[in-house]
Amino acid sequence: MPELPEVEVVRRGLARWVRGRTITRAEVLDERSIRRHVLGAEDLRGNLEGATVVDAVRRGKFLWLPLSAGGNFRGDVAAAANAKNDGGAPRLALMAHLGMSGQLLIEDADAPDEKHLKVRLDLSPALDAEGRAMPAELRFVDQRIFGGMFLADLVPTADGHPGGLAETPLPLVPAEAAHIARDPLDPAFSFDDFYRRLRARRTGIKRALLDQGLISGVGNIYADEALWAAKLHFARPTDTLRRKEALALVEATRDVMNRALEAGGTSFDSLYVNVNGASGYFARSLNAYGREGLPCQRCAGLGLDTRIRRDSFMNRSSYTCPVCQRRPRNGRW
Repeated sequence: MPELPEVEVVRRGLARWVRGRTITRAEVLDERSIRRHVLGAEDLRGNLEGATVVDAVRRGKFLWLPLSAGGNFRGDVAAAANAKNDGGAPRLALMAHLGMSGQLLIEDADAPDEKHLKVRLDLSPALDAEGRAMPAELRFVDQRIFGGMFLADLVPTADGHPGGLAETPLPLVPAEAAHIARDPLDPAFSFDDFYRRLRARRTGIKRALLDQGLISGVGNIYADEALWAAKLHFARPTDTLRRKEALALVEATRDVMNRALEAGGTSFDSLYVNVNGASGYFARSLNAYGREGLPCQRCAGLGLDTRIRRDSFMNRSSYTCPVCQRRPRNGRW
């Protein structure tokens, strides 16, 4: 499943190609991909057609497109009244969940349909910075159908800060994502709040990192990479973590995610692509994840022949160096 860097790569592409454009037509080719939109395909189409994409926003692994009112916009009269009272702020968003194999692709109208095309959105004409016509369609493609698209009401953020990372910061978040904690790349992320809540837990540090209600966007791959960089074992009890260690872990998480962003994300699956159809290449730079039996590169730099080990963890795997990430005697898994 895509992690934060992969979703951020997609968000940046959407912001470039879709922001400010109006959805002129919405076509649902497979209703299984909009199953989370309980009001069905007609309601989805009625709300999307004529609406303008305000921006592309991400919090953790959640991605959404705030929409301005248009067409048969949900609660049209109420939405118009609310917009008048709050400066025209959008009240509805199109959420996109990529799941295991979901792709959001920007395509020309005459491009052949992808084999697993599920939803097609026609966009109003627009020109790029060089004066060239932008592609006319946003397509949702999903082979395994674990992802999907649906509409969600936007609500004010609890802390008054922007709902997530975006070019146009708005203090709004989809109701379905309001429980998700801020991620390490979010300017509004509070280390003090994170550390206080982390110390209150009685669990292992990796299990805490994967808790999207504590810190969002971190999945199995980047958790292993950040723990390796911070020299912490995944079973280290959270309530024994010193402030300096927790800060080093957050900084390591930011660093590994930023490096992944520079490389376009991590792709172990040919199904993961960004909006232009290009896969990520950060997998080539991993230090721990998937390297069972290979030398620990940090230990190798010190002249030690230490091999990365793999342990079973939450029906998945964890990869650690047995020397520079020593297992705690009182570890919690």
